[in-house]
Amino acid sequence: MIDNTIIAANKEQRKALVFSLTFPSLHLVEMASHVGFEAVNIDGEHGYFSSESIDDICRVANGYGMSVTARVPDSSAYWINLFLDRGVQGITGPHINTGEEAQSLADACLFPPAGKRSWGGGRGTEFNDSVIIENKFGGKLGFAKWSNANMQIWAQIESKTAWENLDDILKVEGLTGITGGPHDLAASIGYPGQPDHEERVKITEDANSRARMAGKQVSSDVSTGTGISELMLVTARDLVKQNKTLD
Repeated sequence: MIDNTIIAANKEQRKALVFSLTFPSLHLVEMASHVGFEAVNIDGEHGYFSSESIDDICRVANGYGMSVTARVPDSSAYWINLFLDRGVQGITGPHINTGEEAQSLADACLFPPAGKRSWGGGRGTEFNDSVIIENKFGGKLGFAKWSNANMQIWAQIESKTAWENLDDILKVEGLTGITGGPHDLAASIGYPGQPDHEERVKITEDANSRARMAGKQVSSDVSTGTGISELMLVTARDLVKQNKTLD
């Protein structure tokens, strides 16, 4: 396990550069490192990843000095634990609508006494290697404190209900902050298929402002980046258009 590279970049007063994956590809993880990305994010909600592929991504990414974060399929402790046991150091919980759900999310990500995360034997806990844990962290409690300090926990605000309950969500002590979901949020306020609708934008800006005032972070303030979909459907498409224009 390595120190969270997103947190490290933020301590240098800059955003971390993150490469997003919606499908497993160790080649892309390696190339992301070559061009200077500092972390990898896995979309486990809409992408497709096995436990084995997540473990491999974390292994390769960590080997190249990049932390791995993930959006989980749902915010249950079961799913969160599967990702954290592979070595993921940041969790986005989709469809967080209440303070109770945000608390459960934080509890699943943090070891006691800060939370209720279960101790596992995977690479996320150094394979429960007592020698490494003792020599590097001073024991399991020391590792737990280090892991908690290197964990990011994001509540995805993507419904009118979540916005209405935002004050309760922001009260959760272990929560790092919030991130958005413009398509689902737009649909929930009556504008399906219109993620850029001015009312959706207004609600998101309000949520972000309230989060910052409450001492929480907004995900777009701490990291930026791209993924293979954007590179192909935007950058590559522009290149194709330019080439056709030259013809």
